[in-house]
Amino acid sequence: MRIQPEQVSSLFHGTTVTTNALLQHKLEGLGFIVTKGFRFLLEIARQSVPDNYGNSYFWVKPDRIVPLHLVREVDERLDPHGKALTPLNERSAVRAARWFKKEGIRSVAVCLLHSYANPKHERAIRRVFEREYPEAFISLSSDVMPEYREYERAMTTCVDAALKPHIKKYVDQGEGRVRNLLGKTPFLVMKSNGGVISARESARKPVSTILSGPAAGVLACAFFAERCGFDHVITFDAGGTSTDVSVIEEGQVSRTTQTVIEHFPIKVPMIDIVTVGTGGGSIALVSPEGRLKVGPRSAGAFPGPMCYALGAREPTVTDAALVLGQIPMTLLGGEVSLNLNLAQRGMRRLAEKLKLGMRDAAVGVLEIAAWTQAHGIRRMTIQRGRDPREYALVAFGGAGPMMGGRIADVLGMTSVVVPPSPGVGSAFGLQVVDLKNDYVRTVAQREGELNLHTVQRAFRAMEEEALEDLTRGGISLKGRAFVRSIDFRYLGEAQEMEIPLNSARITEKALQVAVEEFHRRYLTLFKHAYRNETPVELVNLRLSCIGHLGRPSLSEVPQGRPNPKAAYKGARLIYFKSTGVEECRIYAREKCLAGNYIEGPAVVEDYGSTTVILPEQCARVDRFGNLILTAKKAAVHGSKD
Repeated sequence: MRIQPEQVSSLFHGTTVTTNALLQHKLEGLGFIVTKGFRFLLEIARQSVPDNYGNSYFWVKPDRIVPLHLVREVDERLDPHGKALTPLNERSAVRAARWFKKEGIRSVAVCLLHSYANPKHERAIRRVFEREYPEAFISLSSDVMPEYREYERAMTTCVDAALKPHIKKYVDQGEGRVRNLLGKTPFLVMKSNGGVISARESARKPVSTILSGPAAGVLACAFFAERCGFDHVITFDAGGTSTDVSVIEEGQVSRTTQTVIEHFPIKVPMIDIVTVGTGGGSIALVSPEGRLKVGPRSAGAFPGPMCYALGAREPTVTDAALVLGQIPMTLLGGEVSLNLNLAQRGMRRLAEKLKLGMRDAAVGVLEIAAWTQAHGIRRMTIQRGRDPREYALVAFGGAGPMMGGRIADVLGMTSVVVPPSPGVGSAFGLQVVDLKNDYVRTVAQREGELNLHTVQRAFRAMEEEALEDLTRGGISLKGRAFVRSIDFRYLGEAQEMEIPLNSARITEKALQVAVEEFHRRYLTLFKHAYRNETPVELVNLRLSCIGHLGRPSLSEVPQGRPNPKAAYKGARLIYFKSTGVEECRIYAREKCLAGNYIEGPAVVEDYGSTTVILPEQCARVDRFGNLILTAKKAAVHGSKD
């Protein structure tokens, strides 16, 4: 049935255009304006050595996001409270604007000292550019990240400015196509924080869309987990190039306000996601040291794996899986045929270099891929004090269900959940989002010296700004809500902990309850707290404005018997590391019924993905159509007649 334009109420869209531009370093044509005397702000950076760049004795700094010769200074100075020590010399701003115009620099980031406390000077510079160089893309740190920490604020603002030409072009094209097809249907873009905003608004602050695509997948997992009875889950989104991992605890998505992509620190509210460069298209090769290596280089969608027969000459994870029989000879319901001979040819060449048999080389490729992906989960769990064995793994994406069983085996996890249509899990996540904007104000105060009026005034200002943004979005809502939180730390610490403010009214008692919650969480996380030893410091106030857009309902699948004979579609030989060649039953996912029990080794084929059930595992189908994989020794099931 063809959908008519009048039947479409909204269009939700996740994008990787900003992520790809950042990963591919497409950041040319970027200028930077700073306070006089701070030209080397980005060069000084932080007194720490980024991962993979050396050690404490020797390291090579990564390339600056803005070359030094493209940094301009303006004469002005604010103190930490926003008081003007030196008023802005507008002539210096005019000179900077004219210089950038002469040099053809279209994107300009502005980060003045202490502008988070008073945006007046930065906004005056924007007005200068509107007169002198209206074609330029301008990003102000007081808009992008009105928060202290000058280096992170500068880097985030520079990234935002550099991405504006990319996202504007993308949004203009997208809006044009949507308008032609759907008229005035709202076109909404996913943000890193797990909410959506109008496409036009996303172009005003593109840095907020850095993790647009992966964020939707995490929301989908949270939705499924809540309705299917899983309180603690690890999301495992494996695609063609990378794998994205996140954690959901007590039904709540993990969030953060900072991350590092490549070597660029980004400080905006976002869903906490760890990405590793391993997916179905990851290329397998032999390193100069003679070791097998998988990823992070990817074959991409074109030419793709060798088995796609589009000219690729290097084997991938997908080729290894095909050689072992773990995926079918056709994908996407038969739309894409795979060439086994080409996959075997690539795997043989790899095996010869390693002096292994072809199957052993293919097993090695899948093992390295699995352990790399498992390391991403360890970064989200073990390295943060969590035990992955206490979580269920929700596997989705094109390659997630294929790898999920082995990942669980590596980490000792007890169950893997493969939701219906896992290949489009992130797309489903776009149906469970809300309109969401985040705001922050730095208001540094110590416990015992808190100025309640200052805190109340800052929250009111953020609420007014939020309501203006919602109105400008022009989207019909089912309701709205404000969620408030405060960043606390012990005096002398460099990092804060965000604590929710569970009160609609900002009172002395509400602030004290939040301080007590900070002590409790700190003790839980670090096994020691400094209550009555060190004062607590309030650093940032945060506000999330949420406009509710409604939720879909989950449909249940028909009830069946434990024997899945209705879904049986044949058998094929598959090679497993643990048992060698096995004759495995193949089942059609769309014909599986609630209550079906599938004993491994087996494969369940879906339109967009393939679920591999290892010899040591079994699976059952719940009432929502989820495949739940467990170890055979831990499984409890009924008769299989």
